Amino acid sequence: MAKDKELRGLFLDTLKDIYFAEKKILSALPKMAKAAQSPKLRAAFEKHMGETDQQVERLDQVFASINESPKGKTCDAIMGILEEGKEIMDEYKGMPALDAGLLAAAQAVEHYEISRYGTLKTWANELGFKDAVKLLEATLKEEKNTDSALSQLAESEVNRHAETA
Repeated sequence: MAKDKELRGLFLDTLKDIYFAEKKILSALPKMAKAAQSPKLRAAFEKHMGETDQQVERLDQVFASINESPKGKTCDAIMGILEEGKEIMDEYKGMPALDAGLLAAAQAVEHYEISRYGTLKTWANELGFKDAVKLLEATLKEEKNTDSALSQLAESEVNRHAETA
């Protein structure tokens, strides 16, 4: 029983971490969309804003499903990744490589989220949180799809423009 309690606490702490992260991402995406030079990259950021809104709602449902109130916990990792994105926007503003840098920063965010949601889903399953597993799986699938779409955009357009401009 002590194992479950320890894992439940870790699950809850990690859930608070990603909740904080999603809220910060939600405030960063409009800035990234505005900074993007490629219409396709801007559209990808705008699409992900809508998905991120839904992901926050799903996290609210996960908290409710385990009888906890939604609450964030400062996530230093996402703060660092978003700070790197801000530095790229400042240092490469108006430059051909800006979109490649923005896209790389966005993928760093996606990879962090994929890692967190994969872990949370596994732990939720271990803890018997069946409703949480379904909600976390839906978000994990979206994050993987976003990462894949960003990779395709990087390879088909953004990286080439950064090289040839």
